[in-house]
Amino acid sequence: MILSRAKPAINGDKKDGKEKSGSANKKQVPKTEEFLAKRDYTGAMAVLEFNRHSGKGGEDVDMWLGYCAFHMGDYKRAMLEYEALTHSKSPPKSVWINLACCYFYLGMYSDSEKICDKAEKTRLKTRLLFHLAHKFGDEKKLMQYHQELEDVIEDQLSLASIHYLRSHYQEAIDIYKRILLDNREYLALNVYVALCYYKLDYYDVSQEVLAVYLQHFPDSAIAINLKACNHFRLYNGKAAEQELKSLQDQATSSFTFGKDLIKHNLVVFRNGEGALQILPPLVDVIPEARLNLVIYYLRQDDVNEAYALIKDLEPTVPQEYILKGVVNAAVGQENGSREHLKIAQQYFQLVGGSASECDTIPGRQCMAACFFLLKQFDDVLLYLNSIKSYYYNDDVFNFDYGQAKAAVGNYQEAEEIFLNITNEKLKIDYAYLSWLARCFIMNSKARLAWELYLKMETSGESFSLLQLIANDCYKMGQFYYAAKAFDMLERLDPNPEYWEGKRGAAVGLFQMIIAGREDRQALADIIQILRNTSNPQVEHIVKVMKKWAKDNRVPV
Repeated sequence: MILSRAKPAINGDKKDGKEKSGSANKKQVPKTEEFLAKRDYTGAMAVLEFNRHSGKGGEDVDMWLGYCAFHMGDYKRAMLEYEALTHSKSPPKSVWINLACCYFYLGMYSDSEKICDKAEKTRLKTRLLFHLAHKFGDEKKLMQYHQELEDVIEDQLSLASIHYLRSHYQEAIDIYKRILLDNREYLALNVYVALCYYKLDYYDVSQEVLAVYLQHFPDSAIAINLKACNHFRLYNGKAAEQELKSLQDQATSSFTFGKDLIKHNLVVFRNGEGALQILPPLVDVIPEARLNLVIYYLRQDDVNEAYALIKDLEPTVPQEYILKGVVNAAVGQENGSREHLKIAQQYFQLVGGSASECDTIPGRQCMAACFFLLKQFDDVLLYLNSIKSYYYNDDVFNFDYGQAKAAVGNYQEAEEIFLNITNEKLKIDYAYLSWLARCFIMNSKARLAWELYLKMETSGESFSLLQLIANDCYKMGQFYYAAKAFDMLERLDPNPEYWEGKRGAAVGLFQMIIAGREDRQALADIIQILRNTSNPQVEHIVKVMKKWAKDNRVPV
């Protein structure tokens, strides 16, 4: 977006050409300048097309058609116009650099660099090569062309855009503000500044700066889109979508520019609706499209698709590092891969430990995730406690927070946190059920843990939960539900260990009944549970229990 707006050099070169041709241009296309002054490129193209088809065409008309198409964002059409001109006997000198710019905007960077060789040496050529060096990741050439930049507005805008692309947002803001001090009429710079503040998470400030531009150009696609993005961050997707609706309703030529970006953002605002139709063609066109498609796959639990999409991405900004960390963590947990978990932990540590991110909310989340994977839960809580006020009703945050609390033995708070979660998908997750069951047991609420098991369908996970309930209840002296759990385990898997667990729990409960710490009515149940096992020891234990029951007038 920055690049497509930081193109005053083309305007300048073209204007120079227009002034030189002077009256000749006015005779050929008398109304074109009127449309251009209003930035109505559709109108200008209509006049130029009419002149071409009425026999008044020529190289000037072709050049202007390319110019208008370029400024409408129709880079392919502009490219075709300029390519046709290169086949003429004596093509205009500026056609080569203009064509190189088209190739650049179409993502054809190698072609753009080749065509640049044919272009004459100009400041625009230097700026284009500067951006190409960034695209190719050639640091040596980037510094070379950086040194060739001059202290003129066009070159400084180009430098600011590179700062932006390299996530040096404050440096870009400094350049834009310096230019604005001497050129307050350059209103579009307010959009650039607002975009930088958006990237720095200062959404309120971004809105204030953006309002200056929107007062003068309320139909700007880029400005309205940025306002919608701010609303999404400050409020919700519905508020953001409402802002974009005004843009769609206008359906002006301004809307044509950036339409892919708007389609992409609507998917985000609608929480992934239409993601598979809209996002795949936009991957590598809009940088965020790949990341948002990965997020969509993660939400659909399609970890393999998410990994396939991001595994070859070389992260350059915190969001990319974080997402690679999340995907590797998901793959590691799903496949039991220590290697992927280690990679995830390293990505999280890299972001959370960086000077620019260590005091941000995402940075602290990353450090919490890093320590979570290292099972250092005291450190996890240190970071989560510092940001919990921002996520009071966030189910995912509470899920992690509750696990960390339980892991350090703070079961009372952990239980409260888990019970505040409303997301149904999380509430049927085995990790949630197992931790909640443990919290219930540790808080002397074994009956609630048993009820969690009863609501589950028979599966490997329900068997694991049954084992957890049996062992934790036994450990905590809640022998009635320990005996029930071991009894159920023995029925599902006649393992001698389960009989030993059941026997121990039954005897433990009997002792507590004798001591008056358990309800005597439970004795009948425990005798029935024991008789579910065909073991010679059963009758001896039952005989002792019945004798005590008879002596103490307890019905069994």
